Amino acid sequence: MERSLLIKFLGENPVFKIVDFLIENKGIDLSKKEIIEGAGISRATLFNYWQEIEEQQIVIVTRKFGKTKLYTLNSKNLIVKKLLELESLLIEGALNQKKTISVHA
Repeated sequence: MERSLLIKFLGENPVFKIVDFLIENKGIDLSKKEIIEGAGISRATLFNYWQEIEEQQIVIVTRKFGKTKLYTLNSKNLIVKKLLELESLLIEGALNQKKTISVHA
């Protein structure tokens, strides 16, 4: 699996992996199990960081059924907005770098 520009820039920190997966799936309702699988982390790792992610309001609960909750990225959160801006800048930089390489090739 290829690492995203955000992960390449910020590193393999589990919180960044979780947030990066949520960004890639913005607007989609996800269970914790789907987040664990998609972020490529263990269940224990998710639970080590999940309380902080909820406290920082990085995610919001979109639906509940029984004991199961579905989450999505809270795109109104200032931290999330800044991470999305950073991702856009990284993408823009990568595209400009490819243009420069193809012009000089």
